[in-house]
Amino acid sequence: MPATRTRRPVLDAVAAAAVDLARAAAEEVSRETSGGPSTVGDHLGAAPEGDRVVVHRFASTDPGYRDWAWTVVLARASRAKTATVSEVALLPEAGAVLAPAWLPWDERLRPGDVGPHDVLPRIPDDPRLEPGYTAVPGTRPDGEEGEDADRVALWELGLGRARVLSPEGRDDAATRWYTGSHGPTAEQARASAAPCASCGFYLRLAGPLSTVFGVCANEWSPSDGRVVSVDHGCGAHSETDQVLEPEPRGSLVLDERGVDPV
Repeated sequence: MPATRTRRPVLDAVAAAAVDLARAAAEEVSRETSGGPSTVGDHLGAAPEGDRVVVHRFASTDPGYRDWAWTVVLARASRAKTATVSEVALLPEAGAVLAPAWLPWDERLRPGDVGPHDVLPRIPDDPRLEPGYTAVPGTRPDGEEGEDADRVALWELGLGRARVLSPEGRDDAATRWYTGSHGPTAEQARASAAPCASCGFYLRLAGPLSTVFGVCANEWSPSDGRVVSVDHGCGAHSETDQVLEPEPRGSLVLDERGVDPV
């Protein structure tokens, strides 16, 4: 079966020649929107948009809208001798500065954006959470068997929380912590002689993350009070081989050159 060719619209001579009509319409809208003089500049050309439909473009002289163009759509009815204005708009051209694509707040939010007095709205279907009462003894929320998950779910339910971490939310947190500044790839971890797992100040977390993460309880450590991975480390390890020797005390010397004897 032969391919069907799409017919290209032909430039309507009457609508293409109505540059003054298009300019007048653009200037009228420009003055109404800006409340000042017109910002319609040079005519940039005309192009067919359809049968007897032509688009005229005029450069914008507004400094805040560089590389934008006033776009006027003219149409001519069948057998009519004049064109009429269908639409006027200020549209961006190539190179125009545009606002970034809009994102919902829960995708736009970043760590550190929430201030001390900010309150975030509730996300009803947050994939990181699940109801705390759905897990039954002997079955994980994902359908797999596991006593550890059951104990955690029942404990969370005992705390009275309506929702708890889902497997997806737990994995997201574990990945974020492990690859962050308190995981094994941090600079201080690479420079440490021993991991947190062998440090006396390492407090293991409870629950499914206990085998990988804990909390640092060493006030001298830069990670004090933060979640650290078992293979993280720092220079404040409890079993460091650096022993602080008392400073030697020399014999008492009296400097008589800087004082006047009495």
